[in-house]
Amino acid sequence: MVRPGLANYGKAHTVAVLKDAPALSITDLSFSYPGSSLTALDHINLVMRPGERVALVGPNGAGKSTLIKLIAGLEPEPDRGSILIYGHPRSACYHRVGYVPQRNDIDWQFPVKVRQVVMMGRYAHIGWLKRPGTADREAVDRALEMMDLTRLASRQIGELSGGQQQRVMLARTLAQDADLILLDEPLNNLDVPTQEMIFHVLEALAADNRTIIVSTHDLGILPIHFSRAIFLDRRIISDGPVDEVLTAETLARAYGVRLCTDCPDDEDGEPPSHADSLRQPNDIYRQQP
Repeated sequence: MVRPGLANYGKAHTVAVLKDAPALSITDLSFSYPGSSLTALDHINLVMRPGERVALVGPNGAGKSTLIKLIAGLEPEPDRGSILIYGHPRSACYHRVGYVPQRNDIDWQFPVKVRQVVMMGRYAHIGWLKRPGTADREAVDRALEMMDLTRLASRQIGELSGGQQQRVMLARTLAQDADLILLDEPLNNLDVPTQEMIFHVLEALAADNRTIIVSTHDLGILPIHFSRAIFLDRRIISDGPVDEVLTAETLARAYGVRLCTDCPDDEDGEPPSHADSLRQPNDIYRQQP
């Protein structure tokens, strides 16, 4: 049985962008996984314009992957709220959304070659049951060349290094020619040259008015590579320019550290516990010894 909301995923899509529509508009979105009493995302509101490079940050379990998968159409309909992509419901715009999943979400032992994986990016345009044409093969060739994968095109994906595998997944998105590009923890365990190649490609895409959303735990890269950051902890805690989001408050909330040195002690002379900090998320506590 196909999950609700995914029935049209394998069909060809050709819906045009609405004039002056934002790349992404999310209104009052809340989402819970079926059978769970916990709210994974709560009252999310955000708008992203074409050409933005947005970092999605927050602690583990904050809902970053869930939000990305919802935008990509890989989760059922939300409990409430709406997601519009270039002015249309997400089910009409799968061809405009490129998705690079976390590496551990992929079966790298599946018997498929690099070129075949990159060609999967074209299925959003042609559907699953049609044969690729000349334009599709040319798009794949360009994507392979851009990610320096041409010489590896006939290799099995399981034979590649982690960095090469990640480049394959980004090449698939390039072949799709998506306008809204979602990357879920794309830099984990990658060497510096591979990270720099990925960022070079993402910056070129943003310069071409594509919108980039990257979930990451590497806060050090944000001021260099992103124009905007969103701190998420099941709801949006902070959203804006990177230097305004990466404050002591948000860092403390992300990592559970105590940052101040002049907080009052408890009655027993001890600093407040971490549990206290969770009950008082706006307080910043001194760093523990």
